[in-house]
Amino acid sequence: MRRPTFLHGAIVAALFGLSASAFVAVLVPFVGPVTVARLVVPLLALVYVCYLVTRSGERAGRVVTLTLWSAMTVLTWWLVPSFALFLLIHAGAIWLIRSLYFYSGVFPALIDLALNASSVVVALGTLARTGSVFLSVWSFFLVQALFVAIPRSISKRKKHDATANQEPFERSRRQAEAALKQLIAP
Repeated sequence: MRRPTFLHGAIVAALFGLSASAFVAVLVPFVGPVTVARLVVPLLALVYVCYLVTRSGERAGRVVTLTLWSAMTVLTWWLVPSFALFLLIHAGAIWLIRSLYFYSGVFPALIDLALNASSVVVALGTLARTGSVFLSVWSFFLVQALFVAIPRSISKRKKHDATANQEPFERSRRQAEAALKQLIAP
C-alpha cells in the first residue's frame, strides 16, 4: 500500500474535525463536556490508528497493535483522572504506532515525537483561542498529516547497501531469463 500524502491527511483531518464537532454538539447536553471529550478522544484515536495501520503496508502485528491500543485505552479511561494526561497518553500511542509502522530509525521517530508534541500544543492553543472543537481537532490532525515529510530513515548508507545487494541478483535474473529464452527459442 502507498504511503499517505499530505493532501490525504488534510482530508482525513477535516473529516475528523467534522465528526468530533458533531459528536460534541449532540452528546454534550446529555452527558456533559468532560465525558464527551473522554469518548471522542479515544474514538478519533482508534480511527486514526486503524487508518495508519492500513496505510502502512505492514501486515505483521496489526491485531496485536489494535489489541494493545484497546487495552491501553480501557486502562487510561479508568485510571487516569486528568484529561490532559489522558490526551497526552493517546497522542503518545499514536506516535508509538506511527514510529513502529512508518520509520526504521531512531531519528525519524524523534522528529515524529516533536511533530506529535507540536500537534498537541497547536490543538490546545486553537481550542483556547477559538473555542471551536472542529478547528482544534482539524489543526491537531493537520499537523499530524505532516508526518509524510519525515523520511523513513535518515541513513543513506543503508539505502546504498540495499541497492548494491540487489545488483548481483538483477544480473543473475537477466542471465537466467536469457538462458531460458535460448532453451525455448527454436
